[in-house]
Amino acid sequence: MGRKKKKSMRESVPSIHSMLVRFWPWIRRERKLVTLSTFALFGEVFLRLLEPWPLKVVFDQVIMPVGRADDLPETAAAATPATWGGLSPMTLLGLCAIAVAVFAGARALSSYYRRVGFALAGSRVLTECRGELFTHLQRLSLSYHDQKRTGDLIMRVTGDIGRLKEIVITAGLPMLAHLVTLVGMMAVMFWMDWRLALIAVAIVPLFALSTRRLGKRIRKVARTQRERKGEMGATATEAIGSIKTVQALSLESVHAETFTARNKSDLKEGVKAKRLSARLISTTDLLIAIGTAGVLYFGGRMVMRAELSAGDLIVFLSYLKAALRPIRNVAKYSGRLAKASASAERIIEVLDTTPAIVDRPDAVPAPEDIHTVAFEEVTFGYRDDRVVIDAFSLTAARGEVVVLAGPSGAGKSTILNLLLRLYDPGAGRVVINGRDAREFTIDSLRRQIAVVPQENVLFAVSIRDNIAYGAPGATDEDVVAAARLAQAHDFISAMPEGYDTVVGERGGTLSEGQRQRVAIARAAIRRAPILVLDEPTASLDNENNRLVRDALRALSADRITFIIAHDLSTVARDNRVLYLDQGRVVEEGTHEALIRQGGRYAALCMLQRPEEVGPGADHPHAVGS
Repeated sequence: MGRKKKKSMRESVPSIHSMLVRFWPWIRRERKLVTLSTFALFGEVFLRLLEPWPLKVVFDQVIMPVGRADDLPETAAAATPATWGGLSPMTLLGLCAIAVAVFAGARALSSYYRRVGFALAGSRVLTECRGELFTHLQRLSLSYHDQKRTGDLIMRVTGDIGRLKEIVITAGLPMLAHLVTLVGMMAVMFWMDWRLALIAVAIVPLFALSTRRLGKRIRKVARTQRERKGEMGATATEAIGSIKTVQALSLESVHAETFTARNKSDLKEGVKAKRLSARLISTTDLLIAIGTAGVLYFGGRMVMRAELSAGDLIVFLSYLKAALRPIRNVAKYSGRLAKASASAERIIEVLDTTPAIVDRPDAVPAPEDIHTVAFEEVTFGYRDDRVVIDAFSLTAARGEVVVLAGPSGAGKSTILNLLLRLYDPGAGRVVINGRDAREFTIDSLRRQIAVVPQENVLFAVSIRDNIAYGAPGATDEDVVAAARLAQAHDFISAMPEGYDTVVGERGGTLSEGQRQRVAIARAAIRRAPILVLDEPTASLDNENNRLVRDALRALSADRITFIIAHDLSTVARDNRVLYLDQGRVVEEGTHEALIRQGGRYAALCMLQRPEEVGPGADHPHAVGS
């Protein structure tokens, strides 16, 4: 059982190499900056290799001959000449001091360019990746979003994406450079004395073992923590996004308890990750101390036996300290990379998800002159075990108003979702001008459909921009004309800033009726041949209901219009009505014909508007009348 668990863990956690390959398209765009920063990094490494050598020269050629050469064994004293290259000790001391300053200054400059370059490249990669992730999320089919929580997806775009910089730039490349530094310094140490180098290298296997074992645990805990953060973000998004309902139902304490529980769970996992990271660094520090102590002990004995000069030992210890620093940094970066890989998994899961609804390779633009829409034996279900639409057929022509009525869950909204290709039928087909809708590109098809949804979402921009969203590039005259048609011009003009008035988030500063009319204006400016109205007069008072119906009647002229109606006041007596139940059409005909038939549609009309039921009854403001 242990083997199976270990294998599944390896399979579930992509390697850093595979992640770099996955994100390489973004890194490649910054290859010039990354290359220059890498050169600066290797320059920094080279200068770090040079730094100890002036100390060796000073110790062996200046200090020891002047101060303590007489105290050394005769062979060691003979090995240290009074001058080096014919230079006096004071001159040599001055040159070495200058060399130390020059090396340090040059290394600081290289370090500056390396840090700034990698930071800039990382920020650019992060920005590009976040933009493409957001774009991809918007393209994913509704079937994907139906299964995900909005807050969790927002956390991936705003939180998880930030950790990618650790993998691609700020931790991944520096860790590679530290490994190169380690190899270079170890090579010099072996060149100086292979025996001391072996003592230093002895800790590397122990370091690798601890990094591998603790790194896996850190990665697992970090992945759990990111999931907890996603749940916490989802809870916050749901509560704040529906704050009116939360306050109206006094649900503040319920949401607060849920958020607190998930917040504490996130804290618990975060503490675990911090403890494991600290344990990894502490273990590395202990191994470094053991290695340094071993080199100091055996190296000191070699100096006492005149097998090594004191300057060589100082250089060796300096290299050891400098070489072990990358080991410590590798441990630090390993912990950061382990946490980042958990976030990267969540991002890759989104990026690797293919939209369920995509254009066919041979798809063509949808025609702008659409004169017929047909559903041919369409069957669809959101799940394989439950059919929502069953063998539904319908043909509608330009100028016709088709009303879909029936109880909640009958499949009315699903039919229009299929028309918009938010989903594709499981069987049958949707036909536009005699051609399967799947033969057209999705974007061009949706541009031929104007939608007034039941929940009219306005954006926190000006009213002008909200209307113009329906037709990018629309002129001010187009916006005003659409507002007039939607019966919205008067209330917009009465506002202090008119069309430049910025509405609140989701249009919260406008009334329900005002939002509805702005949404109708947004549909009107599109001038699309197909109009979809989903509960267009829901929750409106009588005055707003009348204004909206007048606007919809003007908007539906010379279009193919589909109306989802619970409020049957939108139905004119000559409208074509389909009454659905459990995904099937159980009654079909004009409003008047169905009233005379006395079936389920007539019963629904009797409940809503008994005074309007009967032969000759009319709805003066109904859509299409």
